[in-house]
Amino acid sequence: MQMRWAGLVTLMAICLPAWADEHGSKQTVPAPLKAGAAKHGGQPPREATTGPKPKAITPPTTAEIDASIRRGIEYLLKSQHKDGSWGSANSSRPPTAEVNAPVPGAHQAFKAAVTAMCIEALMETGGNDPQVLQAIDRAEVWLFQRLPHVRRPTPREMYNVWTHGYGLQCLLKMLDRKPEDAARQEKINEMIKQQIDLLRRYEVVSGGWAYYEFGARTQPPSWTSMSFCTCAILVALHDARERGFDVPQPMIDKAIESVLRQRRPDFSILYAETHIYKPMKEVNRPMGSLGRSQAANFAMRIWGDKLVTDEVIKTWLDRLFARQLWVEIGRKRPVPHEAWAKVAGYFYYFGHYYAARCIELLPEKDRPHFQDQLAHLIIPLQEKDGSWWDFPIYDYHQAYGTAFALMTLQRTRKVGS
Repeated sequence: MQMRWAGLVTLMAICLPAWADEHGSKQTVPAPLKAGAAKHGGQPPREATTGPKPKAITPPTTAEIDASIRRGIEYLLKSQHKDGSWGSANSSRPPTAEVNAPVPGAHQAFKAAVTAMCIEALMETGGNDPQVLQAIDRAEVWLFQRLPHVRRPTPREMYNVWTHGYGLQCLLKMLDRKPEDAARQEKINEMIKQQIDLLRRYEVVSGGWAYYEFGARTQPPSWTSMSFCTCAILVALHDARERGFDVPQPMIDKAIESVLRQRRPDFSILYAETHIYKPMKEVNRPMGSLGRSQAANFAMRIWGDKLVTDEVIKTWLDRLFARQLWVEIGRKRPVPHEAWAKVAGYFYYFGHYYAARCIELLPEKDRPHFQDQLAHLIIPLQEKDGSWWDFPIYDYHQAYGTAFALMTLQRTRKVGS
């Protein structure tokens, strides 16, 4: 029966008509999203559009936002290694307190992922600053050499899926640099195709992606997906398809189905599909899902989910700001999920980055309220050295935290500012 259903889904995906978004690009609405919208009559559940409102704030000025961005850029410039990369396996914590990261594969994955993120952040925020352009050039050389060789570290750890996702997102942005360099463009195109194929290979059998394999440790992975990991990768794959790259529809359909299975009626998102029979655990309820739901709303919306309306996006943005303490309480805690609602520190800048991406989906006139709230949160958290970080992990946390924060703040700058 499952094989018949999978075949039917694939057939529907092939036959579905294309739709055009507000930017005029055409794509096929994945079959699972059409089925989900039809099931709910094309309208999101009431619970997904009802929530708390944040208090009024005094928003930062454009000058304050720009100054914070500049300090973040300066941090990345001074923390870049001579070989062009960011991050390392160095740790100030006892080995027993660190995340399990088998050498060398785990650190190859971490380093390539954070380097890709830093490149993307500098491309978005650095403009034509000669120092920034030189830093990007050095990092690009390193990434071209190392990214193609990142693989699954062990049968259990699969940190490489983050690398393929953020590496892909970075490579797509790189296409806009030096378009006149045909050899460089061809190299990037081949690397993009490789990253897409690696994501196909590492998708779990039930759909989506996870960075651990606690099942039979097979290839393809036999364990279940993690919602936030899956949504981040879906965003990168959508960008790839928009650029004209071949992204296998069955891979997308399976991943979207996994997210929909994990989405509660109020649009909270389960931590992982292993939680499907315990949806009322605190980590799966709104206070535990504040960061994950931003990524899920963004990913599902850009792939064509009609249930993720502007009202859903606004409701969850307001909830993030109004219930900020739930994500803030986990920030900088050294043990994952030790905070209330099992919130892990690494959800902080991840969640706010995708919140910024959600704001971009709203009509321009509706954005300022959310941009102001977001900038008001991020700027005061900048460290004295110009960095941001939320979860200590070897020497990678300041690099990825700063990259996320810079790309977040860039989206709080209003049109024309």
